[in-house]
Amino acid sequence: MTGYGKAVVAYKEKKINVEVKSLNSKALDLSTRIAPLYREKEMEIRKMISKAVVRGKVDFAIWVERDAVVDATPINATLVENYYHQLKDISAKTGIPEPQDWYATLLRLPDVTTKTDTEELSDEEWAVAQKAITHALDALIAFRRQEGAALEKKFKEKVDNIEALLHSIEPYEKSRVPKIKDTIIKGLEQIPEVEYDKNRLEQELIYYIEKLDISEEKQRLANHLKYFRETMAEDQPNGKKLGFIAQEMGREINTTGSKSNQAEMQNIVVKMKDELEQIKEQVLNAL
Repeated sequence: MTGYGKAVVAYKEKKINVEVKSLNSKALDLSTRIAPLYREKEMEIRKMISKAVVRGKVDFAIWVERDAVVDATPINATLVENYYHQLKDISAKTGIPEPQDWYATLLRLPDVTTKTDTEELSDEEWAVAQKAITHALDALIAFRRQEGAALEKKFKEKVDNIEALLHSIEPYEKSRVPKIKDTIIKGLEQIPEVEYDKNRLEQELIYYIEKLDISEEKQRLANHLKYFRETMAEDQPNGKKLGFIAQEMGREINTTGSKSNQAEMQNIVVKMKDELEQIKEQVLNAL
């Protein structure tokens, strides 16, 4: 299921940014981009994500934006002054011309702009970062819930349509028996001087009609539709289960179509297949 969440939390002179994106996937496929300061907490971050997100291709990123003034690399003024005096003395003693651009010359010299302090992650900052991660995951889950509600509405609509189409088959199903009997009798009447046993004809008709009977398929399909609704109402991830139920629904619809010897019934079966195909497409997005 697709989703997106982002959070920005301030900590001293920093802004801690967290972004989480998810796409459809059968299992949890997690990739992370973590700022160097927080890499020691990668396993803990992964646990937080896997606890909140069950399925999906998830991209997680955490980075830090700093105040440009605070984060500027300091210039060692004492060392610059020392270099300046040395170069002036060398120029006076050797006659070598002084540089025209003193700033460019001095800033290229060793250790003038070297930043020597090493930053360590404090417990206080990590607590703030955890808060940002939680906010981003909450936003992602809210996004996915919104999409899930839209999916549920779509599923209910399609299931109701299939159920209505299933009921619309009944009038055509009942009218089949007289039509089949009339067609066979008319065919026999067109053959001259043919005598037939009416009892045997009735037996053959019963056998033929039983082969075309779709009562069991209708009953099973109705049960699948009911089970699909019940599964949607469960408060747990059931995407795979819904997919299996949709497969069984397709099996019953296909069998009904193979037994339909009327154009009207076959048209209804085609409509049911179209509705079911839309369910199968969307069930891939469900958790």
